Amino acid sequence: MRILIRSFWLMALALITMSEAEENVEALRSVVEGANQFSSSFFQTVVRHNPGNLIISPLTASIALAMAACGARGNTEAQFRNVLHLPTSESVVTSGYQSLIDNLNSFKDNKLAVANKVFVAASLNLKPSYKNLTEVYFRSSSQLVNFAQSQEAANIINSWAEQNTNNLIKELVTPAMLDDLTKLVLANAVYFKGQWKDKFDPKSTSDIPFHTSKVEVKNVPTMYRQGKYKYGDLVDLNAKFVVIPYKGDEFSMVIILPNEIDGLSDVQKKLQNTSLTNILSQGHEEEVNLWLPKFKMESMLKLNDVLKEMGLTDAFSNRANFSATADGILYISHVIQKAYIEVNEEGSEAAAATAVIESYRMGDIRRPARKFKIDQPFVYYIIKTINDEKESDISLSLFSGSVIEPKI
Repeated sequence: MRILIRSFWLMALALITMSEAEENVEALRSVVEGANQFSSSFFQTVVRHNPGNLIISPLTASIALAMAACGARGNTEAQFRNVLHLPTSESVVTSGYQSLIDNLNSFKDNKLAVANKVFVAASLNLKPSYKNLTEVYFRSSSQLVNFAQSQEAANIINSWAEQNTNNLIKELVTPAMLDDLTKLVLANAVYFKGQWKDKFDPKSTSDIPFHTSKVEVKNVPTMYRQGKYKYGDLVDLNAKFVVIPYKGDEFSMVIILPNEIDGLSDVQKKLQNTSLTNILSQGHEEEVNLWLPKFKMESMLKLNDVLKEMGLTDAFSNRANFSATADGILYISHVIQKAYIEVNEEGSEAAAATAVIESYRMGDIRRPARKFKIDQPFVYYIIKTINDEKESDISLSLFSGSVIEPKI
């Protein structure tokens, strides 16, 4: 009889564990799907405010803003949920981001590191429940900072950003952004370094014409190789795409190339009505002659106006409600992001950091190799493919941007 009872409890424990695992998978998928919806709108709005060469990280923005959202209540919280496309249940949000951050920090073939940090003024009565939430679910740590000493405070935050982006992101915040009214800075950093699954031979790199517009052409260093790549025609976007995998096949660069030289802005607008997962489903692997320009760029973005345009308005005003974060009337004074990317024969290196500053207010058939020459403005993404072992794969955008004129 005793053996039967023990077996029953062991079975019950196994079922409970299985149920929790399934809930975690559902939470992860919900958060990733929401992050992708945010990514699409975010990219669209940032492009309108920042024409030209661009690198952004929707991922680092969504994580930093989600940390802020978990401390919001009332209409402020509702706006965060709407803009970030967060699940309605906070427990699903927190467990989903916990799974996502753990998932992203667990790779061997390529280097990906996601880090969070809460910089808090000693005078702020940060609620223990919020401090625990950021530490447990967002894998963050907290550090007391005297923001009245703005230069020293900026140095502390910027040093952390540099350390967590392999020294690529410097001067994330300036002393002018901080003062004695600054009470909280929520920071997120993402660093990625990936080797191509099939590297480009530097001997095949040469200067070829790149059409920066219909009337202007510049010679730019362009890599070349022939190999198997996923390719697809996007009829609705009047464009085509190619997927260039990194070592290990868990990360890829997706290039979307308009069919028209001046078609980039039209493609960017139409991208809001589709998803990366949908785009990738339209491709198939085939032999491709691929020309890819080398490029390197850095962006510094002030995101207050972007986020207000997307619907996050109360958080920046005297209507802000961050009552679950701390006592006192907090509002967001600055949301800033710096991002960097370099693409060459070896692979890609990219990094980004976002800071949310809160203050008190006062086929089988052989075909000829397809030609895919990237010789005009294009959109690119660095994506992570997540397999939840239950449904179809879903792709998460880590970095995205546009190249109007490749520069190294």
